Amino acid sequence: MLSRLREAISGLADLLLPLHCVGCDVAGTAWCPRCAGRLGGLRRVHRPLFGNSPPVFALGRYRGVARRAVLAYKEDGQRALAAPLGAQLATALRSITLDRSLEPEWWLVPAPSRAMASRRRGGAHMARIAHRAAVELSAAGMPTRVADCLLTGPGAADSAGLTPQQRLDNLSGRVLVRPGRLPPGGAQVALLDDVVTTGATVTCAAAALDGARRPVAVVLALTSTAG
Repeated sequence: MLSRLREAISGLADLLLPLHCVGCDVAGTAWCPRCAGRLGGLRRVHRPLFGNSPPVFALGRYRGVARRAVLAYKEDGQRALAAPLGAQLATALRSITLDRSLEPEWWLVPAPSRAMASRRRGGAHMARIAHRAAVELSAAGMPTRVADCLLTGPGAADSAGLTPQQRLDNLSGRVLVRPGRLPPGGAQVALLDDVVTTGATVTCAAAALDGARRPVAVVLALTSTAG
């Protein structure tokens, strides 16, 4: 009930308050084309934890306007950013599909957050972006649906301040699948996340889907930290 109330309040604020770009404060938009172009461009991300994981890409570095956009959307409740960020993910996934000769049909799986964090943010923030991306991809002739099938189980702590190995230990066995929400067998799956730091979330989420016989073809994140 409380999370629905927060979401309703956030949605009302989006309607009543004038939009300003989170990057440069220009009026009339949540994320102007100039700032969107400053994400940095699609890039491959490498981390020691990845091992034999699927290829991981990010739209930009977690810094500057990109960092401000992610934090404004995720932590400050600026839900209007879901549409432009989802559109940028869709553009990137179209490019990846063509470059890697993949099938033009996708199931998008948003990376999970801890239940407490999701309640504080008024819902699963990556699921909203995934739905926006799916609309964009489908409109472009690439049939795409969303499977919000992952959750973070009890016992996972806040990962701030943890080393890469501690982050992995924190999440190992705690990223769980919801069987009734899985993509169909044989589906081409893209795992979506907001920030790749050590890669622990990506690694554990991909492992959970692989264990459910829904292997991930591509991981795509809004941003990644350096290194």
